Amino acid sequence: MMSCRNVDLGTSVLDLMPCGCSCTSSPTSRQLLFRNCSKNLCRIGGRSYGGNLVLLRPDLGTCRAVPAKPKETYLLNGIGQDKTVMLNLKPESQKPISLENLFEVVADDLQRLNDNLLSIVGAENPVLISAAEQIFSAGGKRMRPGLVFLVSRATAELAGLRELTVEHRRLGEIIEMIHTASLIHDDVLDESDMRRGKETVHELFGTRVAVLAGDFMFAQASWYLANLENLEVIKLISQVIKDFASGEIKQASSLFDCDVELDDYLLKSYYKTASLVAASTKGAAIFSKVESEVAEEMYQYGKNLGLSFQVVDDILDFTQSTEQLGKPAANDLAKGNITAPVIFALENEPRLREIIESEFCEPGSLEEAIEIVRNRGGIKRAQELAKEKAELALKNLNCLPRSGFRSALEDMVMFNLERID
Repeated sequence: MMSCRNVDLGTSVLDLMPCGCSCTSSPTSRQLLFRNCSKNLCRIGGRSYGGNLVLLRPDLGTCRAVPAKPKETYLLNGIGQDKTVMLNLKPESQKPISLENLFEVVADDLQRLNDNLLSIVGAENPVLISAAEQIFSAGGKRMRPGLVFLVSRATAELAGLRELTVEHRRLGEIIEMIHTASLIHDDVLDESDMRRGKETVHELFGTRVAVLAGDFMFAQASWYLANLENLEVIKLISQVIKDFASGEIKQASSLFDCDVELDDYLLKSYYKTASLVAASTKGAAIFSKVESEVAEEMYQYGKNLGLSFQVVDDILDFTQSTEQLGKPAANDLAKGNITAPVIFALENEPRLREIIESEFCEPGSLEEAIEIVRNRGGIKRAQELAKEKAELALKNLNCLPRSGFRSALEDMVMFNLERID
C-alpha cells in the first residue's frame, strides 16, 4: 500500500516522481490519467474519490500524471504496461476536506506549538494563568499557526531550507497568542457567554480580568515579537494589533447604517480578520528568506483567504442554526452589523432598509429581515464574492513549487468554500 500526496493533479503540469513519494492533489483538478501503472493502490491527498482506485507501476520507478482528454474512457480490468487508467475527480465524488487532514503535513509542528503555548504565556499571576488555560484548553482550529507552518515549509523548499527555523516556530506561537487575545476582547465587547462550547474568560473571571488578560497576552506576544529582531516582521505584526482596534471602531460607528458600501465592509473585514492571516503568511515567507515578490504573493494569499473566510462566516450567520453556529443565528444583523449578504439584499429590497433603520423595534421584524436577506439575492451574491476572493488566493500560490504543502494551502481555500456548498 502506498500513499501519494505530492502528485500535481492540475490541468497543465506533468509530474514525474519516484513511487512511494508523498503527494497531494490540486483542489481544482477534475480528471487525471495515471499511465504505465499497476500493482499498488494509491490514495490522493488523503481522500478517496468515488471509490476509484489508481494502480501504480513500481518496477518502472515513476508515477506519471497527465491531463485527461475529455472523450477518452478507460477500464480498470486488463491493465498492463501500455494501459492507462482514468481517475475521475468530479466534485460530487470527493469527500469533504477536513482541517485535520489538511494540517496532517504539519501535524508535528502544531503539536509542538500546542505543547508550548501555555509556557510561553509565562504569566506569574495565577488568575492570568487560569484565564490562558481556559481559552487555550477550549481547543480551536489553530488555523492561523497552521497556515504559518504550511507557508513556512512551502517557501522553505523554495529557498532550499531543510527544516523550519526557530523564527518560523516562534512566529506561529506569536500569531496564536495575538489571535487568542483578540478573542478574549471580542467576547467582552460582544458580551458572549460561550466560546467553543466553554464559558468565556470574562464570564468566569469578570470583565476586568478578561480585559487585562487580553492586554497581557498582546503585550507578551509583542515582547516575543521584538526578540525576533526582524524589523520588517515587527512592523508587519504590530500593524495587525492596530488593525484590530480600527476594525472594531469602524464596525461600532456604522451599526444600523444601511448606506455602508461593499468597499467599507471589505476594509472592516480586512482589519478584523484578513490582516492577521496576511501577516501570518507573509511573515512565514520572510523568515524563509525568499524573494520579496514571493513574500508579497503570500501576503495577498493570506489577505484574499481571510476575506473569503469572513464572507463565508457572514453567510453562515444566515444559513445555519443557532446550534450549528454556537451563538444566536443572524446575531450580527440583530446588533446592527451590516455584512455582505445584507449589503447585497439592500440593493433589491427597500423594505429591508426600513426594518434595519428602525433597529427591529417591531415584533417579528428581525425574522422578516432575515427572510428578505435569504430570499432576495443576498446569500447568492455573497457566495459569488467569497468565490471571487478564493480564486484570487489560489492564483497567489502559483509562485510556489508543487508540494504537499502548497496543495494543503490550496485545500484550505476549498475547505472554506465547502462550508457554504
